[in-house]
Amino acid sequence: MRKYTLTSILTLFCVLAMAQITDPKATEVYEPVPKKVTPGMNGTAPSDAIVLFDGKSLNEWQSRKSGDAAGWKVENGYMEVVRGTGDIITKRKFGDVQLHIEWSAPTEIVGEGQGRGNSGVFLQERYEVQVLDSYVSKTYSNGQAAALYKQSIPLVNATVAPGEWNVYDIIFHAPQFNKDGIKVADGYVTVLHNGIVVQNHQRLLGTTEYIGFPKNPAHGDGSIILQDHGNPVRFRNIWIREL
Repeated sequence: MRKYTLTSILTLFCVLAMAQITDPKATEVYEPVPKKVTPGMNGTAPSDAIVLFDGKSLNEWQSRKSGDAAGWKVENGYMEVVRGTGDIITKRKFGDVQLHIEWSAPTEIVGEGQGRGNSGVFLQERYEVQVLDSYVSKTYSNGQAAALYKQSIPLVNATVAPGEWNVYDIIFHAPQFNKDGIKVADGYVTVLHNGIVVQNHQRLLGTTEYIGFPKNPAHGDGSIILQDHGNPVRFRNIWIREL
């Protein structure tokens, strides 16, 4: 007698079931209906986004150090790091997100490598997408612009010249932890730098660390942080969509 595996039986069942479908409407799905979202134009915010910086106000931000009003300069539609005022942090906290942010390195060239146009975008206060003038300057590859700092080298260097505007579009899926604080799902980051994929659904090893290896402490939603690294980096047109 011929023996059949469970897989072969299931395959046969599926083939027979599909063969019996003759009406194309049998595979059409009408519910649920995706909600309508109006896209933004030229990088501006879509209708369902939260605008974190509109070029006029830092109301969505505060000082990371003190919790007081953010001390960065706002003029001509952008914000600029004011050295020594410290990092700024969003008042709102987020989980999985799509983040759009534009930045420009200083035209006055000071320093080299990590000392040149340095800042950073931190997701959930722990995971950094590096901001750096990497147009012609040299540094370690996992620390250049669009790197997941000290974890993942960008696939290409898409940085534009100082004074021009770089665009990051970041898709972030947060790591998940169980009730005992054990990580049960990795976090992932996709980064488009000036429209080019430079981090392709890249797994996060853990927190961003300057010294030592990534860590995985349990946490929930967190804020977006922009870093004061002592350079007058500019930011504009920042919006976020919760996924």
